[in-house]
Amino acid sequence: QVQLVESGGGLVQAGGSLRLSCAASESLFSSYAMGWFRQAPGKEREFVAAIRWTGGTTIYADSVKGRFTIFGDNAKNTVFLQMNSLKPEDTAVYYCAARYYSGNYYSQYQYKNWGQGTQVTVSS
Repeated sequence: QVQLVESGGGLVQAGGSLRLSCAASESLFSSYAMGWFRQAPGKEREFVAAIRWTGGTTIYADSVKGRFTIFGDNAKNTVFLQMNSLKPEDTAVYYCAARYYSGNYYSQYQYKNWGQGTQVTVSS
């Protein structure tokens, strides 16, 4: 069972950037795809981005498209989320997750393994 550990969260001003990291305990290619989700206080966990290893296909939520980029470095067993032009509404705990089959990438229930999360706070 792969273990995932996120890092890189913090406090940043609106318009700034952060890069989140998700270190996996085994090769990224042992999963079918990996994703990032976020959960703001009082809200449900929502999909942010995903990357499928076959073909390198990436998928983004409309709210982050053009601002966030998901990519992986298999030599480091790490998936990254580069976040630019951050907005206060991006404030949330960010989680990475691994999935082992195709389907609905937006559904958190189709991801099997989760990290503990990292807090991102964007001030206005």
